[in-house]
Amino acid sequence: MQFPGATVAEKRALAITDPTVDRLRKVLCFEPRGHADMYGGFITPADDDGAHFGVLFWHKDGFSTACGHGTIALGAWALDTGLVEADPSGTTDVIIDVPSGRVTARVRTDDHGRSTSAEFVNVASRLVAEDVSVTTTRGECQVALGWGGALYACLDVASAGLRVAPEDLNALIELGREVKAALADDPRIEHPNDPRLSGVYGTIFFEDLGTLPTGELHQRNVTVFADGQVDRSPCGSGTAARVAVLHATGALRDGQDLVHDSIVGTRFHARVEETTAAHGAPAVVPVVTGNAYKVAQSTFVIDPRDELTPGFVLR
Repeated sequence: MQFPGATVAEKRALAITDPTVDRLRKVLCFEPRGHADMYGGFITPADDDGAHFGVLFWHKDGFSTACGHGTIALGAWALDTGLVEADPSGTTDVIIDVPSGRVTARVRTDDHGRSTSAEFVNVASRLVAEDVSVTTTRGECQVALGWGGALYACLDVASAGLRVAPEDLNALIELGREVKAALADDPRIEHPNDPRLSGVYGTIFFEDLGTLPTGELHQRNVTVFADGQVDRSPCGSGTAARVAVLHATGALRDGQDLVHDSIVGTRFHARVEETTAAHGAPAVVPVVTGNAYKVAQSTFVIDPRDELTPGFVLR
């Protein structure tokens, strides 16, 4: 499928209003082919010759501005399929255009050229606001707003009387929806120069697990994004936002890494690669390290007699 627009950012904006593209997204995301937490992307041409390709990330409610774990997966996919040739050094930069900017999947390979891990080098990320008060059914909560290619509200889960644990997931989904709705009219969620990137994308519920014996800051999180969708990974762009918030508030020291666990026990390692500025404010370039593996090669079919097409979601 061809996607109109000169850049990936323009392609996303047009895809949102294109009934043909949006119907395809729904077919892939909705049951019976997908599920409430389905996530994917359409590969597109890059904005220019400086990147290998572009991607339109999507979920059950629309099109994302960024996805860190998706970038890691695309880097591994690009090398494992031969789309990008592995560098003999064992480290290959796969450059990808996403709606929030140009990012890198720095893929490490073994002696056979197969991917073993990847680093997600993000766009400049920053603390947008801290100590933002949000009224919820669990009381008044304080969140920090962090940008990591998308805007996240970061909330200490203990302050809401919950845990980052599967048994609390339904309550976290509902609270995530509340936090996002409560911030919908807050002027601080407006992007300073691109309204297409405005709005809170998700709520990151985090637990501070202290400092590991090896010196890394250790946290666990679950991200509830879009309309109650759950990121079961530690969330790549969300991890980048956490790095920006933690560094700006002094919780993550220069040279210290963040070990970021998910609700299912998977793990990212993250660090600040460099300090910079964005939109007149201090910012950092975060690097998030993780893995991605091929699990299937699927063909989805639409029967013209199927009255349920494009499908349905129950959450």
